[in-house]
Amino acid sequence: MEGRSAASSTDSARRRAGDSLQRALVAAQVAADNRGRDIVVLDMRELTAMFDYFVVATGTSRRQLHAISEEIDRTLEQDLGDRRLGIEGYQDSRWILLDYGDVVIHLFDPEARDYYAIEELWDHAKRVPFEPRVARSAMT
Repeated sequence: MEGRSAASSTDSARRRAGDSLQRALVAAQVAADNRGRDIVVLDMRELTAMFDYFVVATGTSRRQLHAISEEIDRTLEQDLGDRRLGIEGYQDSRWILLDYGDVVIHLFDPEARDYYAIEELWDHAKRVPFEPRVARSAMT
């Protein structure tokens, strides 16, 4: 029985990690679809138990950052059944943080991204390969 419990716990952790990776990649794609720039997905699992992935993206204006954050919320909730646990920085719109528990999304304006340098702060994190697919609206 004990071995079975450990195995099911490991399977559950793998499933959760796969789900969190899927949500991180969907959030990254939504950012790309909304013309986010310099999108990076960081695997944080080996560095902290608090979350699995960071998604980092840059927007060029307050309006764009709001659009990206709102579309990520809508997509993760409607398509994947995930609800945001918290949001910070929406009013100031220089750095919007969307907290989904095991996935944290950082949306920056260019100056704030340079200043806070999240990728440098977490430079030991593995980068997850992410190549945005071409959005349909970009093709027309």
